[in-house]
Amino acid sequence: MKETFPLGRIAGIRVGAHWSVLVIVSLVTLTLARGLLPAAHPGHSAGAYWGLGLAASVMFMAGLLAHEAAHAAVARRNGVEVEGITLWMLGGVARLSSEARTPGAELRIAGAGPLTSGVLGGLVAALALWLDGLPVSALAIDALGWVAAMNLLLAAFNAFPATPFDGGRLLHAFLWWRTGDRLRATATTAAAGRAFGWLLALLGFLGVMLGAGLSGLWLVLIGWLLVTAATAEGQQAKLRSVLMGVAVRQVMTPDPITAPASSSVEDLRKGSPFGRFHHSVLPVTDNAGTALGLVSARQIDRVPLQDRPRTTLRDIMCPLAETITVSFDEPAGDLLPRLQTSRDRHALVLDPASGKLVGIVAPSDIRRAVTWLSAATGGGTAAPDGEGRRQRGRRSEDDRNYTTPR
Repeated sequence: MKETFPLGRIAGIRVGAHWSVLVIVSLVTLTLARGLLPAAHPGHSAGAYWGLGLAASVMFMAGLLAHEAAHAAVARRNGVEVEGITLWMLGGVARLSSEARTPGAELRIAGAGPLTSGVLGGLVAALALWLDGLPVSALAIDALGWVAAMNLLLAAFNAFPATPFDGGRLLHAFLWWRTGDRLRATATTAAAGRAFGWLLALLGFLGVMLGAGLSGLWLVLIGWLLVTAATAEGQQAKLRSVLMGVAVRQVMTPDPITAPASSSVEDLRKGSPFGRFHHSVLPVTDNAGTALGLVSARQIDRVPLQDRPRTTLRDIMCPLAETITVSFDEPAGDLLPRLQTSRDRHALVLDPASGKLVGIVAPSDIRRAVTWLSAATGGGTAAPDGEGRRQRGRRSEDDRNYTTPR
Protein backbone atom coordinates (compact mmCIF):
# COMPACT_ATOMS: atom_id res chain seq x y z
CA MET A 1 0.00 0.00 0.00
CA LYS A 2 1.61 3.26 -1.18
CA GLU A 3 1.21 6.41 0.88
CA THR A 4 -0.45 9.45 -0.69
CA PHE A 5 0.61 12.08 1.83
CA PRO A 6 3.10 12.01 4.74
CA LEU A 7 2.05 12.39 8.37
CA GLY A 8 5.51 12.75 9.89
CA ARG A 9 7.71 10.32 11.80
CA ILE A 10 7.38 8.27 14.97
CA ALA A 11 10.73 7.29 16.54
CA GLY A 12 12.35 7.92 13.17
CA ILE A 13 9.84 5.75 11.26
CA ARG A 14 8.11 7.48 8.36
CA VAL A 15 4.31 7.52 8.72
CA GLY A 16 1.99 8.21 5.80
CA ALA A 17 -1.63 7.81 4.79
CA HIS A 18 -3.35 6.60 1.66
CA TRP A 19 -6.10 8.81 0.28
CA SER A 20 -8.67 6.15 1.24
CA VAL A 21 -8.20 7.12 4.91
CA LEU A 22 -10.36 10.16 4.15
CA VAL A 23 -13.11 7.77 3.02
CA ILE A 24 -13.14 5.74 6.23
CA VAL A 25 -12.90 8.84 8.46
CA SER A 26 -15.85 10.35 6.58
CA LEU A 27 -17.92 7.13 6.80
CA VAL A 28 -17.25 6.64 10.50
CA THR A 29 -18.02 10.27 11.28
CA LEU A 30 -21.24 10.09 9.24
CA THR A 31 -22.32 6.84 10.91
CA LEU A 32 -21.81 8.25 14.39
CA ALA A 33 -23.13 11.77 13.75
CA ARG A 34 -26.21 10.79 11.78
CA GLY A 35 -26.97 7.37 13.23
CA LEU A 36 -25.57 5.91 16.45
CA LEU A 37 -25.19 9.03 18.61
CA PRO A 38 -28.55 10.73 17.77
CA ALA A 39 -30.39 7.42 18.20
CA ALA A 40 -28.89 6.84 21.67
CA HIS A 41 -28.99 10.47 22.85
CA PRO A 42 -31.57 12.61 21.01
CA GLY A 43 -31.95 16.31 21.60
CA HIS A 44 -28.35 17.50 21.20
CA SER A 45 -27.16 19.99 18.61
CA ALA A 46 -25.90 18.89 15.19
CA GLY A 47 -22.51 20.41 16.05
CA ALA A 48 -22.19 18.15 19.10
CA TYR A 49 -22.98 15.03 17.08
CA TRP A 50 -20.61 15.90 14.24
CA GLY A 51 -17.83 17.09 16.55
CA LEU A 52 -17.87 13.93 18.67
CA GLY A 53 -18.25 11.74 15.59
CA LEU A 54 -15.15 13.28 14.03
CA ALA A 55 -13.20 13.07 17.29
CA ALA A 56 -14.10 9.38 17.69
CA SER A 57 -13.07 8.54 14.12
CA VAL A 58 -9.72 10.32 14.56
CA MET A 59 -9.15 8.50 17.87
CA PHE A 60 -9.85 5.20 16.15
CA MET A 61 -7.32 5.96 13.39
CA ALA A 62 -4.84 6.89 16.12
CA GLY A 63 -5.47 3.44 17.62
CA LEU A 64 -4.70 1.85 14.25
CA LEU A 65 -1.49 3.84 14.09
CA ALA A 66 -0.53 2.67 17.60
CA HIS A 67 -1.21 -0.92 16.51
CA GLU A 68 1.18 -0.62 13.56
CA ALA A 69 3.75 1.36 15.55
CA ALA A 70 3.86 -1.52 18.05
CA HIS A 71 4.67 -3.96 15.21
CA ALA A 72 7.39 -1.60 14.00
CA ALA A 73 8.93 -1.01 17.44
CA VAL A 74 9.12 -4.72 18.28
CA ALA A 75 10.46 -5.48 14.80
CA ARG A 76 13.31 -3.05 15.35
CA ARG A 77 14.11 -4.58 18.73
CA ASN A 78 14.38 -7.94 16.98
CA GLY A 79 16.79 -6.70 14.33
CA VAL A 80 14.25 -6.13 11.53
CA GLU A 81 14.44 -2.80 9.71
CA VAL A 82 11.22 -0.84 9.21
CA GLU A 83 10.64 1.17 6.03
CA GLY A 84 7.50 2.94 7.16
CA ILE A 85 3.87 2.79 8.24
CA THR A 86 0.92 3.54 5.97
CA LEU A 87 -2.71 3.96 7.05
CA TRP A 88 -5.46 3.19 4.55
CA MET A 89 -9.20 2.58 4.34
CA LEU A 90 -9.17 -0.97 5.72
CA GLY A 91 -6.48 -0.58 8.35
CA GLY A 92 -2.73 -0.09 8.36
CA VAL A 93 0.50 -1.59 7.06
CA ALA A 94 3.89 -1.65 8.78
CA ARG A 95 6.40 -2.23 5.97
CA LEU A 96 9.35 -4.32 7.14
CA SER A 97 12.42 -4.44 4.91
CA SER A 98 13.53 -7.90 6.03
CA GLU A 99 12.13 -11.02 7.60
CA ALA A 100 12.12 -12.26 11.16
CA ARG A 101 15.08 -14.57 11.63
CA THR A 102 13.47 -16.92 14.12
CA PRO A 103 9.95 -18.15 14.98
CA GLY A 104 10.27 -16.42 18.35
CA ALA A 105 11.01 -13.05 16.73
CA GLU A 106 8.03 -13.44 14.40
CA LEU A 107 5.83 -14.37 17.35
CA ARG A 108 6.81 -11.21 19.23
CA ILE A 109 6.41 -8.93 16.21
CA ALA A 110 3.00 -10.34 15.28
CA GLY A 111 1.65 -10.36 18.82
CA ALA A 112 2.57 -6.74 19.54
CA GLY A 113 -0.26 -5.30 17.44
CA PRO A 114 -3.30 -7.10 18.90
CA LEU A 115 -1.86 -6.72 22.40
CA THR A 116 -1.55 -2.95 21.90
CA SER A 117 -5.11 -2.66 20.56
CA GLY A 118 -6.45 -4.72 23.46
CA VAL A 119 -4.65 -2.58 26.04
CA LEU A 120 -5.83 0.63 24.36
CA GLY A 121 -9.40 -0.64 24.28
CA GLY A 122 -9.24 -1.50 27.98
CA LEU A 123 -7.77 1.88 28.93
CA VAL A 124 -10.38 3.84 26.94
CA ALA A 125 -13.16 1.69 28.43
CA ALA A 126 -11.81 2.38 31.92
CA LEU A 127 -11.74 6.10 31.14
CA ALA A 128 -15.36 5.99 29.96
CA LEU A 129 -16.43 4.18 33.15
CA TRP A 130 -14.59 6.72 35.30
CA LEU A 131 -16.18 9.66 33.49
CA ASP A 132 -19.59 8.04 33.91
CA GLY A 133 -19.39 8.82 37.61
CA LEU A 134 -18.65 12.49 36.96
CA PRO A 135 -20.87 15.26 35.59
CA VAL A 136 -19.84 14.56 31.99
CA SER A 137 -22.19 14.39 29.01
CA ALA A 138 -23.45 10.87 28.34
CA LEU A 139 -23.03 11.65 24.63
CA ALA A 140 -19.25 12.05 25.04
CA ILE A 141 -19.04 8.93 27.22
CA ASP A 142 -20.82 6.88 24.55
CA ALA A 143 -18.41 8.17 21.90
CA LEU A 144 -15.52 6.98 24.08
CA GLY A 145 -17.28 3.66 24.58
CA TRP A 146 -17.46 3.23 20.81
CA VAL A 147 -13.72 3.90 20.48
CA ALA A 148 -13.00 1.33 23.22
CA ALA A 149 -15.23 -1.27 21.58
CA MET A 150 -13.59 -0.76 18.16
CA ASN A 151 -10.10 -1.23 19.60
CA LEU A 152 -11.13 -4.40 21.40
CA LEU A 153 -12.84 -5.65 18.24
CA LEU A 154 -9.70 -4.84 16.25
CA ALA A 155 -7.60 -6.90 18.67
CA ALA A 156 -9.98 -9.86 18.49
CA PHE A 157 -10.45 -9.69 14.73
CA ASN A 158 -6.72 -9.57 14.05
CA ALA A 159 -6.10 -12.55 16.32
CA PHE A 160 -7.89 -14.83 13.83
CA PRO A 161 -5.36 -17.52 12.78
CA ALA A 162 -5.26 -16.86 9.04
CA THR A 163 -3.22 -14.75 6.64
CA PRO A 164 -2.99 -11.72 6.47
CA PHE A 165 -4.15 -11.24 10.07
CA ASP A 166 -1.71 -10.99 12.94
CA GLY A 167 -3.16 -14.27 14.16
CA GLY A 168 -2.01 -15.77 10.87
CA ARG A 169 1.53 -14.57 11.64
CA LEU A 170 1.28 -16.13 15.10
CA LEU A 171 0.11 -19.42 13.58
CA HIS A 172 2.90 -19.16 11.00
CA ALA A 173 5.48 -18.72 13.77
CA PHE A 174 4.12 -21.76 15.63
CA LEU A 175 4.07 -23.98 12.53
CA TRP A 176 7.54 -22.82 11.53
CA TRP A 177 8.84 -23.67 15.01
CA ARG A 178 7.01 -27.01 15.08
CA THR A 179 7.93 -28.26 11.62
CA GLY A 180 11.09 -26.31 10.80
CA ASP A 181 9.55 -25.69 7.35
CA ARG A 182 8.78 -22.03 6.70
CA LEU A 183 7.29 -22.57 3.24
CA ARG A 184 4.89 -25.21 4.53
CA ALA A 185 3.82 -22.87 7.34
CA THR A 186 3.17 -20.10 4.82
CA ALA A 187 1.10 -22.41 2.60
CA THR A 188 -1.05 -23.45 5.57
CA THR A 189 -1.75 -19.92 6.82
CA ALA A 190 -2.42 -18.68 3.26
CA ALA A 191 -4.95 -21.48 2.73
CA ALA A 192 -6.65 -20.56 6.01
CA GLY A 193 -6.77 -16.91 4.89
CA ARG A 194 -8.39 -17.81 1.58
CA ALA A 195 -10.98 -20.02 3.30
CA PHE A 196 -11.87 -17.30 5.80
CA GLY A 197 -12.07 -14.69 3.05
CA TRP A 198 -14.46 -16.81 0.99
CA LEU A 199 -16.56 -17.44 4.10
CA LEU A 200 -16.88 -13.71 4.78
CA ALA A 201 -17.73 -13.04 1.13
CA LEU A 202 -20.42 -15.75 1.19
CA LEU A 203 -21.92 -14.41 4.41
CA GLY A 204 -21.93 -10.91 2.95
CA PHE A 205 -23.62 -12.10 -0.24
CA LEU A 206 -26.29 -13.90 1.79
CA GLY A 207 -26.73 -10.74 3.84
CA VAL A 208 -27.31 -8.69 0.70
CA MET A 209 -29.87 -11.24 -0.52
CA LEU A 210 -31.66 -11.03 2.84
CA GLY A 211 -31.74 -7.24 2.85
CA ALA A 212 -28.67 -6.39 4.94
CA GLY A 213 -27.65 -3.79 2.36
CA LEU A 214 -24.41 -1.91 2.98
CA SER A 215 -23.20 -4.15 5.81
CA GLY A 216 -23.45 -7.18 3.52
CA LEU A 217 -21.53 -5.43 0.76
CA TRP A 218 -18.88 -4.45 3.29
CA LEU A 219 -18.38 -8.11 4.24
CA VAL A 220 -18.10 -9.07 0.57
CA LEU A 221 -15.42 -6.42 0.05
CA ILE A 222 -13.41 -7.49 3.10
CA GLY A 223 -13.69 -11.15 2.12
CA TRP A 224 -12.48 -10.46 -1.41
CA LEU A 225 -9.53 -8.43 -0.11
CA LEU A 226 -8.57 -11.24 2.28
CA VAL A 227 -8.69 -13.84 -0.50
CA THR A 228 -6.53 -11.61 -2.69
CA ALA A 229 -3.99 -10.93 0.06
CA ALA A 230 -3.73 -14.58 1.12
CA THR A 231 -3.33 -15.76 -2.47
CA ALA A 232 -0.62 -13.18 -3.16
CA GLU A 233 1.26 -14.16 0.00
CA GLY A 234 1.22 -17.83 -0.90
CA GLN A 235 2.45 -17.08 -4.42
CA GLN A 236 5.20 -14.83 -3.12
CA ALA A 237 6.47 -17.53 -0.77
CA LYS A 238 6.82 -19.84 -3.77
CA LEU A 239 8.67 -17.17 -5.72
CA ARG A 240 11.09 -16.64 -2.88
CA SER A 241 11.73 -20.37 -2.66
CA VAL A 242 12.65 -20.34 -6.37
CA LEU A 243 15.04 -17.43 -5.77
CA MET A 244 16.74 -19.06 -2.79
CA GLY A 245 20.51 -18.78 -3.22
CA VAL A 246 20.22 -16.14 -5.97
CA ALA A 247 22.00 -12.85 -5.28
CA VAL A 248 20.92 -9.40 -6.41
CA ARG A 249 23.91 -9.20 -8.77
CA GLN A 250 22.43 -12.11 -10.76
CA VAL A 251 19.12 -10.37 -11.46
CA MET A 252 20.04 -6.67 -11.65
CA THR A 253 20.54 -4.58 -14.76
CA PRO A 254 24.22 -3.57 -14.44
CA ASP A 255 25.67 -0.13 -15.19
CA PRO A 256 22.32 1.63 -15.72
CA ILE A 257 22.05 4.87 -17.64
CA THR A 258 22.09 7.81 -15.21
CA ALA A 259 21.35 11.52 -15.35
CA PRO A 260 23.08 14.37 -13.46
CA ALA A 261 20.99 16.07 -10.81
CA SER A 262 21.79 19.47 -12.31
CA SER A 263 20.20 18.60 -15.66
CA SER A 264 16.90 20.26 -16.45
CA VAL A 265 13.82 18.27 -17.36
CA GLU A 266 13.96 19.85 -20.82
CA ASP A 267 17.59 18.76 -21.32
CA LEU A 268 16.70 15.21 -20.33
CA ARG A 269 13.74 15.15 -22.69
CA LYS A 270 15.81 16.38 -25.65
CA GLY A 271 18.98 14.36 -25.14
CA SER A 272 17.90 11.07 -23.61
CA PRO A 273 18.45 7.90 -25.65
CA PHE A 274 15.10 6.41 -24.71
CA GLY A 275 15.70 3.33 -26.82
CA ARG A 276 18.44 2.30 -24.39
CA PHE A 277 16.28 2.65 -21.27
CA HIS A 278 15.36 -0.65 -19.61
CA HIS A 279 13.21 0.88 -16.88
CA SER A 280 10.66 3.63 -16.39
CA VAL A 281 12.90 5.32 -13.80
CA LEU A 282 16.34 6.86 -14.08
CA PRO A 283 19.02 7.00 -11.36
CA VAL A 284 20.07 10.58 -10.57
CA THR A 285 23.72 11.21 -9.67
CA ASP A 286 26.01 14.08 -8.70
CA ASN A 287 29.07 15.14 -10.68
CA ALA A 288 31.16 12.39 -9.05
CA GLY A 289 28.70 9.70 -10.11
CA THR A 290 27.31 9.10 -6.62
CA ALA A 291 23.63 8.13 -6.59
CA LEU A 292 21.32 10.81 -5.17
CA GLY A 293 17.92 9.31 -5.96
CA LEU A 294 15.51 8.27 -8.69
CA VAL A 295 13.37 10.16 -11.17
CA SER A 296 10.49 8.51 -13.00
CA ALA A 297 8.75 9.19 -16.27
CA ARG A 298 5.64 9.92 -14.23
CA GLN A 299 7.41 12.65 -12.25
CA ILE A 300 8.75 14.20 -15.44
CA ASP A 301 5.32 14.15 -17.04
CA ARG A 302 3.88 16.12 -14.11
CA VAL A 303 6.16 19.09 -14.75
CA PRO A 304 4.31 21.72 -16.85
CA LEU A 305 5.84 22.33 -20.28
CA GLN A 306 6.67 25.96 -19.50
CA ASP A 307 8.55 24.98 -16.31
CA ARG A 308 10.71 22.22 -17.80
CA PRO A 309 13.68 24.39 -18.89
CA ARG A 310 14.24 25.70 -15.32
CA THR A 311 13.23 22.59 -13.33
CA THR A 312 16.15 20.33 -12.50
CA LEU A 313 16.04 16.61 -11.79
CA ARG A 314 17.13 17.37 -8.22
CA ASP A 315 13.90 19.35 -7.79
CA ILE A 316 11.61 16.46 -8.65
CA MET A 317 13.56 13.28 -7.90
CA CYS A 318 12.77 10.84 -5.11
CA PRO A 319 15.78 11.28 -2.77
CA LEU A 320 18.06 8.41 -1.88
CA ALA A 321 16.74 8.31 1.69
CA GLU A 322 13.30 7.38 0.32
CA THR A 323 14.62 4.97 -2.32
CA ILE A 324 15.30 1.27 -1.82
CA THR A 325 19.04 0.59 -1.89
CA VAL A 326 20.64 -2.85 -1.70
CA SER A 327 24.06 -4.43 -1.90
CA PHE A 328 24.75 -6.66 -4.89
CA ASP A 329 25.42 -9.65 -2.63
CA GLU A 330 22.06 -9.52 -0.81
CA PRO A 331 19.49 -12.30 -1.51
CA ALA A 332 17.20 -11.41 -4.41
CA GLY A 333 14.26 -13.09 -2.68
CA ASP A 334 14.44 -10.66 0.24
CA LEU A 335 14.20 -7.73 -2.18
CA LEU A 336 10.95 -8.83 -3.84
CA PRO A 337 8.43 -7.73 -1.15
CA ARG A 338 10.28 -4.43 -0.69
CA LEU A 339 9.92 -3.64 -4.39
CA GLN A 340 6.23 -4.43 -4.40
CA THR A 341 5.47 -2.00 -1.57
CA SER A 342 7.81 0.82 -2.60
CA ARG A 343 6.72 4.00 -4.34
CA ASP A 344 8.80 3.58 -7.52
CA ARG A 345 9.09 -0.24 -7.44
CA HIS A 346 12.80 -0.03 -8.25
CA ALA A 347 15.93 -0.52 -6.17
CA LEU A 348 19.38 0.95 -6.66
CA VAL A 349 22.22 -1.54 -6.25
CA LEU A 350 25.28 -0.10 -4.52
CA ASP A 351 28.77 -1.46 -4.08
CA PRO A 352 29.07 -2.11 -0.31
CA ALA A 353 32.73 -1.07 -0.31
CA SER A 354 32.62 2.17 -2.30
CA GLY A 355 28.92 3.03 -2.20
CA LYS A 356 28.97 3.55 -5.98
CA LEU A 357 25.98 2.72 -8.14
CA VAL A 358 26.48 -0.60 -9.94
CA GLY A 359 22.97 -1.59 -11.02
CA ILE A 360 19.22 -1.24 -10.79
CA VAL A 361 16.50 -3.82 -10.10
CA ALA A 362 12.80 -3.78 -11.00
CA PRO A 363 10.11 -6.45 -10.42
CA SER A 364 10.46 -7.31 -14.13
CA ASP A 365 14.12 -8.24 -13.57
CA ILE A 366 13.15 -10.64 -10.79
CA ARG A 367 10.27 -12.12 -12.81
CA ARG A 368 12.68 -12.75 -15.67
CA ALA A 369 15.04 -14.58 -13.31
CA VAL A 370 12.17 -16.64 -11.88
CA THR A 371 11.08 -17.62 -15.40
CA TRP A 372 14.55 -18.92 -16.27
CA LEU A 373 15.01 -20.68 -12.92
CA SER A 374 11.59 -22.33 -13.21
CA ALA A 375 12.40 -23.53 -16.72
CA ALA A 376 15.78 -24.85 -15.58
CA THR A 377 14.33 -26.81 -12.65
CA GLY A 378 11.19 -28.01 -14.40
CA GLY A 379 8.80 -26.13 -12.15
CA GLY A 380 10.88 -23.91 -9.94
CA THR A 381 10.46 -25.21 -6.43
CA ALA A 382 11.97 -28.67 -6.84
CA ALA A 383 15.27 -29.31 -5.10
CA PRO A 384 17.87 -31.97 -5.93
CA ASP A 385 16.97 -34.03 -2.88
CA GLY A 386 14.71 -34.11 0.15
CA GLU A 387 17.14 -32.22 2.36
CA GLY A 388 17.43 -29.50 -0.24
CA ARG A 389 13.69 -29.10 -0.23
CA ARG A 390 13.62 -28.90 3.56
CA GLN A 391 16.37 -26.30 3.65
CA ARG A 392 14.67 -24.27 0.95
CA GLY A 393 11.40 -24.43 2.84
CA ARG A 394 13.06 -23.22 6.03
CA ARG A 395 14.66 -20.22 4.43
CA SER A 396 11.85 -19.03 2.14
CA GLU A 397 9.50 -16.43 3.51
CA ASP A 398 6.35 -14.52 2.72
CA ASP A 399 5.90 -10.75 2.56
CA ARG A 400 6.88 -9.34 5.94
CA ASN A 401 4.45 -6.44 5.80
CA TYR A 402 2.28 -6.47 8.90
CA THR A 403 -1.22 -5.54 7.81
CA THR A 404 -4.02 -4.58 10.18
CA PRO A 405 -7.41 -5.10 8.43
CA ARG A 406 -10.44 -3.44 9.94
